[in-house]
Amino acid sequence: MMKQYSYLFLFLLLFSPVYTFSKNEKDATDREYWVEQAYKMAEPVLRNMSKGELKKNMQVEVSPAWNRGSYDVTYMECFGRLMAGIAPWLALPDDHTPEGEKRKQLREWALKSYAHAVDPDSPDYLLWRKEGQPLVDAAFLANSFLRAPQQLWEPLDEITKQRYIEEFTLLRRVNPPYTNWLLFSAIIETFLMTAGAPYDAFRIQTALRKIDEWYVGDGWYSDGEHFAFDYYNSFVIQPMYVEILQELVKHNRLASAGQLETATKRMQRYSIILERFISPEGTFPVFGRSMTYRMGVFQPLCLLAWQKNLPSGITEGQVRAALTTVMKRMFSQQGNYNENGYLQLGFAWHQTELADPYTNNGSLYLTSVVFLPLGLPAEDTFWTSPAQEWTNLKGWNGENIQKDRAAPY
Repeated sequence: MMKQYSYLFLFLLLFSPVYTFSKNEKDATDREYWVEQAYKMAEPVLRNMSKGELKKNMQVEVSPAWNRGSYDVTYMECFGRLMAGIAPWLALPDDHTPEGEKRKQLREWALKSYAHAVDPDSPDYLLWRKEGQPLVDAAFLANSFLRAPQQLWEPLDEITKQRYIEEFTLLRRVNPPYTNWLLFSAIIETFLMTAGAPYDAFRIQTALRKIDEWYVGDGWYSDGEHFAFDYYNSFVIQPMYVEILQELVKHNRLASAGQLETATKRMQRYSIILERFISPEGTFPVFGRSMTYRMGVFQPLCLLAWQKNLPSGITEGQVRAALTTVMKRMFSQQGNYNENGYLQLGFAWHQTELADPYTNNGSLYLTSVVFLPLGLPAEDTFWTSPAQEWTNLKGWNGENIQKDRAAPY
């Protein structure tokens, strides 16, 4: 009977009219497929920005209910969020494989793009000094530097580095609300600390205190005083909180190893829930705001996989298989990209009405954080271990699964 269910699932997977693969997709390994998707997403952005032509060539698309001022913030959102996702992959050493050639090309483009982003004379100088939104995406740029300092920060010339330090410092003009925005200020200040620049310890400590106060139990934090059931634990809160603590503990400043251990356990519990959200068919629940961020939903799970710190009871093979299935289910749809290769508003198609009032098509590049495990080399067990059924697939196939229990911390 179990075999029959497995055969039925395989039949649906391969022949469903809403979920079909090309021959190349079916023949590719999981890693080859991930690399193909990461390159497809990054190539138009970095190729154009490396020449100072992103603003010239990227079509801007904003929510029908847009209420956030200048459209120019689109380019900063696009570049910052993309780099936060692919930074670990670009940190791998060069090699002469097809993947290695793609990775080397993207890294070269990225380094030129970083320079354009802070050069006031460049056509692609980003929107640093107007409005409040730049705080958000400066935080993602800072996060990209923290995720690959030797490959993305250290090679920059001294003028570019000083320009980043200046722009990051000037963002103290933005007074963040008492929401996940506190973490944007905190991660920028944390990066300044690691770069040997003056930093504001109060902004870091305030964020850490408030996030800990907002823990509501079983792996979930509230985004401010009132809890909302959405994925902002994934998009911002869990990963930025943990990565800030990791840097502080590494540098023996402002935080303790105990704080980091507690935050990590909470993120592991939350990631167990994320893995259980993935259905046998490779879908996951669509709820809350910012669903146009697509697979950014799985950032904590992907971060733990990259850092080799998955929770007990979840194997690398099941995480890889589940995420690959979701990725194929989502990106097999033709409406995710426009004719020039830029992401379009939507979730698994071009769905403009799903966009929130603050959303533009640059915002959507937060989906790139699903590629964090590409920072593990091809020979790592994450990629070489056999694919395994994930929790919901096993459960609906009639197999034994681990009983779920709330976290005691």
